[in-house]
Amino acid sequence: MEDFASQYKDTILIVDDVVENIDVLKGTLSPKYKVKAATSGAKALEIANKQPQPDLILLDVMMPEMNGYDVCRTLKSNPVTRDIPVIFVTAKSDVASERTGLETGAVDYISKPVSPPIVKARVITHLELYHHQRTLEAKVSDRTRELEHAQLEIVRRLARAAEFKDEETGNHVIRMSHYSRILAHAMNMNPEWVDRLFNTAPMHDVGKIGIPDHILLKRGQLTAEEWTIMRQHTIIGAQIVGESSSPLMQMAREVAVCHHEKWDGSGYPKGLKGEEIPVSGRVVAVADVFDALTSERPYKEAWPVERAVQVITENSGQHFDPNIIPVFLNKLPEILKIKDYYQDEPGTNTSNIVEVLRSERLSHHQAAEIP
Repeated sequence: MEDFASQYKDTILIVDDVVENIDVLKGTLSPKYKVKAATSGAKALEIANKQPQPDLILLDVMMPEMNGYDVCRTLKSNPVTRDIPVIFVTAKSDVASERTGLETGAVDYISKPVSPPIVKARVITHLELYHHQRTLEAKVSDRTRELEHAQLEIVRRLARAAEFKDEETGNHVIRMSHYSRILAHAMNMNPEWVDRLFNTAPMHDVGKIGIPDHILLKRGQLTAEEWTIMRQHTIIGAQIVGESSSPLMQMAREVAVCHHEKWDGSGYPKGLKGEEIPVSGRVVAVADVFDALTSERPYKEAWPVERAVQVITENSGQHFDPNIIPVFLNKLPEILKIKDYYQDEPGTNTSNIVEVLRSERLSHHQAAEIP
């Protein structure tokens, strides 16, 4: 039975079809490391893919069925195993063979017959480099999460600022954010992309911060001149979000500027057509319009669901992406559960919308279970 300290030893996988060669390397390394062995490339790949994974692989080149080069290429092509350092240990010591080994992704090349001191020194060096790299990657990952959290807070606060400017919209951003996520999930979008859309959908009308109150809060129909000004909220929204290398902020900008573009090119502000419109904008367009139609506003009563669905269906291929509308119709029961759960109460304002979106991280399946 292994003692407690041995559980924290680095693990070395030795791959060689000659058992005697494995025994030599094992005798050299076993006092300091855990040692696993494989006599074929297939077995080596099987071990490398299992947890806990080896921290380093010593790999022979000349093996039957699958040679060492092929094993190394397979390891490096797999995201699960590509970071494990590989050192070739082989009798093929010519320059061409070494170059081939390094080109396949190996970090070093040791010639047979092996020298135990050289093996130990190379193993120590590459394990230290490997662990240092993992430490750096962990720090970068932590820092990235911190930055993403900060960006998400910015997005949420901007969305809240926009809703304070136009409090008549009630729980609109909560509902349409959930609608957007339901649609994106059903479209088999990447889960990270779906989550990003859920968090940025509330930013679609952030540009209304820049629209004068006498236009934004007008209770009657807007004049042609007022509509021209109102449409500027898409451009203003893009300016508020600005240019960024962050995927979150990039999508926030897409949503802000593109949610009024139409599939047939008759939308605004750029008149984008079809797949020129980012997918995020196409999804949010459906979610936004459906909720706007079925919600009461100062200038209109809420439409019956049946009428809103009919209008959206009739505008498939004109206003809306025709590929999204069948998804919308299929997911309508889940969307209606969200609508009922977050219905506006008399006197509703939006002061707590950011907190709701932060705390209620409902998945697609959880959303379907809302009573």
